[in-house]
Amino acid sequence: MTTKPDDIPIRAISRHSVAYLLNSIGEILHHYKFNPLDVLILYTILHANSLKVIKDPTLDRKYGDYDTLEPDDIKQGISRSAVARYLNVPFETVRRRVETMIQKGLLTETRRGLIITQMNEYRLGSNYDIQRLNIRLLRRFLRDLSRLGIDSYEDL
Repeated sequence: MTTKPDDIPIRAISRHSVAYLLNSIGEILHHYKFNPLDVLILYTILHANSLKVIKDPTLDRKYGDYDTLEPDDIKQGISRSAVARYLNVPFETVRRRVETMIQKGLLTETRRGLIITQMNEYRLGSNYDIQRLNIRLLRRFLRDLSRLGIDSYEDL
């Protein structure tokens, strides 16, 4: 049985979390005009590519500025099957969509798996406008949480 924390406004936090996620996804879809499933696949690959940096505070700081992209050789690749499992999408669907995205120059296949290179023509992962928009949406989300009395992760 789950204990109900009386002092945490769980439903309100959930509403604001969903709003942040949907606003972010919506803005990305408007900006890139990609199929929504392709966006999920691409961002899953971007996330996998950045895991080494995310997990290492030194690398996270080193590659934290807009103009300091992490080199492709430190990106963690991901397999098509891992993408399919992560998104709970049939493997064949992911395989077909990934092949199309490789042909369009959106991503590259390496020995380590799929990566989105620094030089991709759509600037995925290094688009200043999208990153600034994300900061605005994140500020709004944090402001909304603060209004609920959540000022730190320790308040949860």
